[in-house]
Amino acid sequence: MPFTSSGPASNGDTPVSGQPAPQPEIEAGVPVLEPPGWAVSQRALFDLLDHAWRRFARDFTGPDGRLNYTGELTTRDGADDFYEVFFNWPQLYLLGGADDLLPASEKHWEGVTRQLTELGMLRDEFERGYDWFHQGESLLLLFFLCMADPKRWSERALRFAELYVDPAKGNYDPEHRIITRPHNGSDPDRTGLFDGDVYPWLQKEADTYGYPLEWIPEAQGGPFPLSSDPRLGAQMRDRMGVGDTALNLGATGLVLNAWILTGDERYRDWIVEYVGAWRERTEANDGVIPDNVSPDGVVGGLLEGRWYGGHYGWSWPHGWHSIGAAACVAALAAATVTGDDDFLSMVRTTLDSLIARGKVMPHTEADSSLPAKWAVELGPDADIPTLHVPFRHNDTGWFDYNPTTPPVPVALWHHSASDADRERLENLREAEAIDWRTLRPFRAKEESGHEKAWFAFLAGDDPDYPERILATAQAQIRHRLRRVDRYRDLDVPEADIHVWQQSNPVATEALVQLTWGGPQVLYNGGLQQARLRYHDAEARRAGLPQDVAALVSSIDPEATTVELVNLAPETDRTVIVQAGAFAEHTITSVRYTTCRDDGWIGDMYDYGHTEPVVTEEELSCDSPFLTVRLPASTRIKLVLRLDLRANTPSYRTPFDTEAGEPAPGTEESTA
Repeated sequence: MPFTSSGPASNGDTPVSGQPAPQPEIEAGVPVLEPPGWAVSQRALFDLLDHAWRRFARDFTGPDGRLNYTGELTTRDGADDFYEVFFNWPQLYLLGGADDLLPASEKHWEGVTRQLTELGMLRDEFERGYDWFHQGESLLLLFFLCMADPKRWSERALRFAELYVDPAKGNYDPEHRIITRPHNGSDPDRTGLFDGDVYPWLQKEADTYGYPLEWIPEAQGGPFPLSSDPRLGAQMRDRMGVGDTALNLGATGLVLNAWILTGDERYRDWIVEYVGAWRERTEANDGVIPDNVSPDGVVGGLLEGRWYGGHYGWSWPHGWHSIGAAACVAALAAATVTGDDDFLSMVRTTLDSLIARGKVMPHTEADSSLPAKWAVELGPDADIPTLHVPFRHNDTGWFDYNPTTPPVPVALWHHSASDADRERLENLREAEAIDWRTLRPFRAKEESGHEKAWFAFLAGDDPDYPERILATAQAQIRHRLRRVDRYRDLDVPEADIHVWQQSNPVATEALVQLTWGGPQVLYNGGLQQARLRYHDAEARRAGLPQDVAALVSSIDPEATTVELVNLAPETDRTVIVQAGAFAEHTITSVRYTTCRDDGWIGDMYDYGHTEPVVTEEELSCDSPFLTVRLPASTRIKLVLRLDLRANTPSYRTPFDTEAGEPAPGTEESTA
């Protein structure tokens, strides 16, 4: 039965009395004598990051948080590039960044939103109408702000989600279970794919990606310049400017965020209905997700039956690079709200179909349309023959071969913890000639790309990985600080608005992997995945306390292992460990290290110490939270048994009541 709106959802702000639910507690007892290198490096990275974001804000933003930009935006493109600059700033706060980083991140969202409204890009604080490859990038900042301070940001988040859940807003057709157009948002009058007569397709883009409708013969009177080619004008508007595209699956991240905020079944039902329709279309297309649906709900209805060729689809410009991320965001959203991992099937079967068509070749001989990406990720290994898979498809078949990209298969495995999803990764590792332990010094736009090396570490094959990835992060931050020096006085032209992203010195991938035991967020609109998160019990806020370092070395539910180290020589710290990004897991037991005997100190006139006697103890639990007291200069290793996805995901904190609302006086600090 088609889903229909029943009006705006409640934001769940009903007051609840009571006290926070009791949590199991343990105390560290193993002394820190020689601090582990990774712990020292991790805290040094936090210190460098604190300097880096302040430096960027000083040199590139104005008093109200907006970016220093005096030009205009002449196309529909660009809004995402303003928000993306700050996408991981509140994420750093959640990891344990400075107290004032959260209000700074909020100021930048508000300043950029005013700036983009003045530039004509937004209506009611939301994108007027653009594709979800870019909208998903824009919204990561909002999603992390919601995670850090849900009460403050829920009104906006729910209002934005209603643009898609409420059919009256014009973006969703419940009868055909489609989002009605590729460019969608807050302005129902924003139709088609471009303003003016033709799509603004540059010659460089045409040389790299081809024509969006290259199967249509050139019109009489050609050849035409790009500025007047009918294939980029009326044909593109009529065939590609209406109906649904696979890229729109990214909108599910926005609706999932609303569901986590409220628990409202309207959001759950919309996700199930919309993703379910795409799952059916994938099954009907031999397990490969199609990229276009006409307004009457027919795959290929405007493209003469082609399941490929839609806007930002399989034929142009990026293929799997964009479709895979959007489909994975949607599949994870549906699996999260239902507990049914079969929703992941549309991603799994598509991915497996690409892998089955793989070819072994050196990248220097591949027809990849993403050369800049691979130049830094492969480095000198570009000449080594290794597995490449096709990213695109058109009338000639599959093409655009690239090395396998890890974010999607890693996200599937991290969510499901299934043998099959892990086996896919192990098979890819075996099939590739390039050692997965290789660690290249780069910071991609998505601030990810090191998942293969992280997987090798989790497999037990690279014990030095934590220190190496932390050093890599330091290098990238210091490199970008030099970019800040170079470009801080630039009067940025419209063509160069990516300079802010290229100069953003906040690098969080290493901290996400090592402390949360999760991959970096899927960049085109995903929500964070994490096996663990942390809260500072004294400061009553999210993140690791000052002086505390964390290292997750296993994310197997039977043995999710994390070591906590308090490097402070005189200050006790208390960490609350949370199971899951959204407290969705339950800790059923914990085995932990301790040292009950202080004989290692020796007698008064001893010149040295002996090795502390480390023993293990075990505690039964039944909570998503575990309090760990860390006296000064102590460490503890926890082996947690988790019941995955046993709880409804929410933004609750350990300072909230069991009903999910803050008890009086216990609201999480946003100072």
